[in-house]
Amino acid sequence: MATISKDESWRVIDAIRAEVADLLDDLTPDQRRHRSLCDAWTVRDVGAHLSMSALASTGFVMRTAVRQGFRFDPIIREGTLAWSRELTDAQVCDNLRSLVGNRKLAPTTMWRDPLIDALVHSQDIARPLGAPMAVHPEAAATAADWAWDRTFGFPFFAARRLRGVRLVATDADWARGSGNEVHGPVTSLLLLSTGRRTPYAELTGPGADRARALGAR
Repeated sequence: MATISKDESWRVIDAIRAEVADLLDDLTPDQRRHRSLCDAWTVRDVGAHLSMSALASTGFVMRTAVRQGFRFDPIIREGTLAWSRELTDAQVCDNLRSLVGNRKLAPTTMWRDPLIDALVHSQDIARPLGAPMAVHPEAAATAADWAWDRTFGFPFFAARRLRGVRLVATDADWARGSGNEVHGPVTSLLLLSTGRRTPYAELTGPGADRARALGAR
């Protein structure tokens, strides 16, 4: 099974942060306001979110947690919107570039968590815009494993949501699940595993239709 090391992971994260900053710089105001694959966030909001875990103060995080009753999804959703509102477009990009080389982790997270964030959220931005984004198959395989194996499956619960299908990557040595096979690029299978709502036209195999129906949380 394809995996990458911690150091390799951070190099991928750095590359994605820089690439997303460059992409956001080139967008029009309307494109920045375009809906991302994250239902509550625009493309710009997702770009802001990618710097929040490393740059937000403990006070900001705690205030957000209290306001949202310590519920995980609302903390992330509303915290990101609040964080984004405080930033100019230039600051969103500057924050991402400032994190190249930064190895800070949010409390309770491990190095594979920002890898998931970078790989998935860059696609959350790029796919709705039809914009190109570099793919990192071995990194995506490592992130996909973590999406499935993280403590009790939280917060994606991929094994439960995708029960009855087996995901098989066509560009990396990666497969998970059991049942009718679903074939596709590992980046797409990572998005599927993290509950992204997208057409997944690139998926094939006898379980593809079921996987598309089960994918979104």
